[in-house]
Amino acid sequence: MNVDPKSRIFVPLDTPDLDAAVQITRTLKGHVGGVKIGKEFFTALGPAGVARIAQEGMPLFLDLKFHDIPNTVAGAVRSAIAMAPMILNVHAAGGSAMMAAAADAAGEEADRLGVPKPLILAVTVLTSLDETDLAAAGVTGTVEDQVVRLARLAGSAGLDGVVCSGAEIEPLRAAMGADFKLLTPGIRPLWAAAGDQKRILTPAAAVARGSDYLVIGRAITGADDPVAAAEMIGDELANAA
Repeated sequence: MNVDPKSRIFVPLDTPDLDAAVQITRTLKGHVGGVKIGKEFFTALGPAGVARIAQEGMPLFLDLKFHDIPNTVAGAVRSAIAMAPMILNVHAAGGSAMMAAAADAAGEEADRLGVPKPLILAVTVLTSLDETDLAAAGVTGTVEDQVVRLARLAGSAGLDGVVCSGAEIEPLRAAMGADFKLLTPGIRPLWAAAGDQKRILTPAAAVARGSDYLVIGRAITGADDPVAAAEMIGDELANAA
């Protein structure tokens, strides 16, 4: 299946300023696949802010990383479905029952509201963490071991895929198959700074390894010309296909 390269790109709206977020969304519409709404935006602006962004007609990745007891997460997912995200995520560390509750709630509520069911993805290991960080938290083994372990758990619970760094794309593809969705943050073109991400990859390399969706922030939003930056990345992805 041919995929429009730019449709893979989600740009984070990491701001509590609604006007700025609307401007970013409006500017990048047609040049990227969608926008990612995380905890900074959501805590400041809530569902009303999400609804305002949705008016711009861009697909939404609601990046709230739900992690709680199964009943609480199911309720949060049902509330989130009303915002009609394309992608919604939970923490795999919440366990199999929690993830299954999220998947079931998403399907039931989407059917009830007559909206498309979003992809439900599990966060495996945050891209700001490495093996030293995991060891300090009592997790033995490599980052790759932990990511694959959590991905298997997510798949068995009925989730659509996981959020993972570029370093784990290939082992996840081998373990989970071609249909399991992989969304990769920590993506930086060669011409952008790494920032606070420790496990990063270029956009073309991430897609070549098998990632379906990429979160690319500062390389686009921090550019002098965000549209030109997005187009440059889209061209890079097209040429790598």
